[in-house]
Amino acid sequence: MEKPMTRLSRRQLIARLAVLGTTVPAASALIAACGGGQATPTPTTAPAVQPSPTPAAAAQPSPTAAMATTPAAVPTPTKAAQQLSGTITIDGSSTVFLISEAVAEEFQKKYPQVKVTVGISGTGGGFKKFCNKEIDISDASRPIKDSEVEACQKSGREYIELPVAFDGLAVVVNPQNDWVDYLTVEELNLIWKPESQGVITRWNQVRPNWPDAPLNLYGAGTDSGTFDYFTEAINGKSGASRGDYTASEDDNVLVQGVAGDKNALGYFGLAYAIENRGRVKIVPIVNPKTGKPVEPNLETVKTGQYQPLSRPLFIYVARDQADRSEVQAFVEFYLDNAAELSQEVGYIPLPDEAYQLAKKRFQARKTGSVFKGVEVGVSIEDVLKREE
Repeated sequence: MEKPMTRLSRRQLIARLAVLGTTVPAASALIAACGGGQATPTPTTAPAVQPSPTPAAAAQPSPTAAMATTPAAVPTPTKAAQQLSGTITIDGSSTVFLISEAVAEEFQKKYPQVKVTVGISGTGGGFKKFCNKEIDISDASRPIKDSEVEACQKSGREYIELPVAFDGLAVVVNPQNDWVDYLTVEELNLIWKPESQGVITRWNQVRPNWPDAPLNLYGAGTDSGTFDYFTEAINGKSGASRGDYTASEDDNVLVQGVAGDKNALGYFGLAYAIENRGRVKIVPIVNPKTGKPVEPNLETVKTGQYQPLSRPLFIYVARDQADRSEVQAFVEFYLDNAAELSQEVGYIPLPDEAYQLAKKRFQARKTGSVFKGVEVGVSIEDVLKREE
């Protein structure tokens, strides 16, 4: 007997296409062209970003108008007719994209009249759009920078900062690389510090017993929050990095580069590394405190063993949009489901207390950032309690 066809969700299709080397934007376009977007009632759109919508109240007919055009004999509107409607626009980190895409997909099953668009401009690119009031929510793989705070202040945009998950940054090599067993923070610093540009170019310059072969580097682009966090953790200053490497804000581009280059070394989000295990090899990093090599995975990141390349992930919600009924429902749905959905797409849930504190922060509409820039090895609960 023939087995029934399994219908994959949009995010499952994106994940499978990514394994085959298709970038997230290209996968989204391919799914749309093939009609795969029909897996949910109103699929998310990536990376297109729509103009900031008007409040939901303006998009719906007023009760008075409805009464004037509806005969008294007509039954009470159905539950579906009473559902929320409107548009919510999200953009930013390619890392957080996977979580926001999953949340949006599930949210739209519950509220099919709300359209949620999720774009990928990188953390820096997302904040630019956010401070320009082009989007409602900004995905970020690092806390907001001082320069971005100033840009939002100039435009009069206040924001509510909400951590949603943990992520580890994975350092990877090609599967044919049989000499790298682990790396220390000092070795990563030697490879990636600005002074190493054009100087540290071969593997045996990192360790003498390694091959006299080219050291080809792949890493996050400068608009990426991954770049900011990695450079802070490894080089001691956000943005301090050599520039002679293949850079991209799209992690799938980096996966393809390392997968096709025996002499490659790269770094990007752990979820993409796990998703592409077999195409790339994840390198254990020596914990500076214990002196032991630790491979990143869901457990070692959650328990804090994998240091210093574990980080929190965020969404930033525009205060001037937070009171819109559809935005409020979406953010509360996000925080209620982030633990399950972040793990589904390869990230690490925050402790339950952190989600409760984040929800209280949103409900109180507390604006501003409680993070002091990029903080390496930070406890989310302790940071969220700073205002208490």
